[in-house]
Amino acid sequence: MPLKFCFRWLIAFVLLSPALASCVVQQKLPYLQNSQYSTTQPVVVANAPIPYKIQPSDILSVKVQSVQPDLNQLFNINNNQSIYSGDPSVLYLNGYPVDEKGFINLPTVGKLKVEGLTIDQAQELVQQQVNRYVRDANVLVKFLSFRITVLGEVRTPGRYFIYNAQATVLEALGLAGDLTEFGNRQNVKLVRQTNKGSEVVLLNLTDPALLRSPYYYMRPNDALYIEPMQARTTRGNLANLGVLFGGISAAALIISFFITKN
Repeated sequence: MPLKFCFRWLIAFVLLSPALASCVVQQKLPYLQNSQYSTTQPVVVANAPIPYKIQPSDILSVKVQSVQPDLNQLFNINNNQSIYSGDPSVLYLNGYPVDEKGFINLPTVGKLKVEGLTIDQAQELVQQQVNRYVRDANVLVKFLSFRITVLGEVRTPGRYFIYNAQATVLEALGLAGDLTEFGNRQNVKLVRQTNKGSEVVLLNLTDPALLRSPYYYMRPNDALYIEPMQARTTRGNLANLGVLFGGISAAALIISFFITKN
């Protein structure tokens, strides 16, 4: 084979290698890969959520309803403002913060220890105390600080508020617009704040065992980080590599020209 053809094959190989390396393998993209899934028989996965227990810095909404509206207003902070206004700051104006010792401070009732309680248990505790001052009262206690953070290879990274009693990892990723094609679905980092410090656990979105994981359900203040695959770095460097390979190609053509000339 003439030398100039060898140079041409070498140049083509060098130019195509980065492009091939930046390709994403289809097998790495689908979530919850399982050959047992079918269109006729559902696969049931048992995974009951663990009730969240209130921690310091949480924000609680306490709403009192009764036939005594004047007494209701003692507990319903800024009742004329809607917590659904779309402004997250309104959540804090309408809520009771849990202090560092685990207490909330209710008007007339005073301080109540809610740290370590579930929302239902906190609601029962507040109900008992409010009954001492308001006749036939109905107390509702809700979370106002259920927010999560999603960062990395997603379409719209940021902080999101959850207006629900619970949320899953898949719902959190849905809020962020899902992963990009370069998101590493097999190595998602979940960062969770606890009384002992920060916990970090790795989640594999392609593994159906995720549905049985205790980390499948999000907790307030959780953060998800989706790291990029190698293909992202490779494609990001293609522009610089193109300049380099262009110089190599030009040099090879010049050498080929002189060899042919001689």
